[in-house]
Amino acid sequence: MENKLKKFLLERESNMLFRELTTISSLKQGKILVNDNEFINFSSNDYLGLTSHSEILNSLKSSDLSIYSSASSRLMTGSSPIHEQLEKMTARFKGKEESLVFTSGYQANVGIISALCGKDDVIFLDKLSHASIVDGVILSGAKYFRFRHNDMDHLEELLSKERPKHGASLIVTETVFSMDGDIAPLKQITVLKNKYDSMLMVDEAHATGIFGKNGAGITEELGLEKSCDIIMGTFSKALGGFGAYIACSSLIKNYLVNTCRSFIYTTSLPLSIIKTDITALEIIKNEPERRKVLRDNFRLFRSRLEEYGIKTIGESQIVPVVIGSLDKLSRVSNKLKDLGYWVTPVKPPTVPEKTSRLRISLSYNHGVEILERFAVDLAVILDKI
Repeated sequence: MENKLKKFLLERESNMLFRELTTISSLKQGKILVNDNEFINFSSNDYLGLTSHSEILNSLKSSDLSIYSSASSRLMTGSSPIHEQLEKMTARFKGKEESLVFTSGYQANVGIISALCGKDDVIFLDKLSHASIVDGVILSGAKYFRFRHNDMDHLEELLSKERPKHGASLIVTETVFSMDGDIAPLKQITVLKNKYDSMLMVDEAHATGIFGKNGAGITEELGLEKSCDIIMGTFSKALGGFGAYIACSSLIKNYLVNTCRSFIYTTSLPLSIIKTDITALEIIKNEPERRKVLRDNFRLFRSRLEEYGIKTIGESQIVPVVIGSLDKLSRVSNKLKDLGYWVTPVKPPTVPEKTSRLRISLSYNHGVEILERFAVDLAVILDKI
């Protein structure tokens, strides 16, 4: 076994795909400290800057909780009144009947999909779906088909051919894609969902807090809350907290409480974390200017890159700049670090072969001056390398 592991790691190193951890100290205003060097952080999911929000921090300091850990799974003694409060708030926020809180986004997707579908069923998922969706699909044992990214003709072709052969049918997509930053054609997907008698699950992890009148995501922005059977999301990105949720009908919630292994067999979130997630939902409601600033930021930054001849993908706060060559990507990333910018390079297998990229994550904390300077510096580096 050891020889197998060593061989794998040596191959990763030789192919410039070796992953290692970097110890990082977070600072306020979108900055981080690495080996005593300060960087502007363009790799965080803290889109609205809530991780350092005074109300979030005060909710931890002023906690009057008698215990820290829930010390049990939800079905034992780990379901508290504030767990229920968070679920009621989340259901209202997402425009659904019920909600169920999970420990992480990965656990939610893996557990939900594998609980809903079995060997007699069929799943249709976007080719660029997050690893947690893919793993849940594989674990389910269902027959599955991956349609070309955001290609509705291909999805319908697969549905038309394969849907009649199976029992239940599930379509799964992210609304804002985590590596490409583009948005799913959700209206068209809901039409196909109804036409081919399928359930629809959407992952709003990178849309919640940013899109929609109240920050509830793409489903709210398009008025499609009722058309999506399961709306999954996280508290760990724009909401600046931890954990995940689904919003759904009472039927689906009750089914998952009885069948979803990643929910049943894990300790529930600590009460202090639940309290901060509640605070985050209140901030989203009370401070809509944060998402306006963020949306202005990413429109400005994308516009500047386009002016400088830099091609980007998507239409959100996630701004990918595809480099392709791993060697060039490494050199660009290092040059950016020399100038005080932290942009973690993203390589295969996280993204497809030959699409290695800078994945630039924009935040409420990035002021216009910083974005203007960063765009110029990036253009100069790309022009020279």
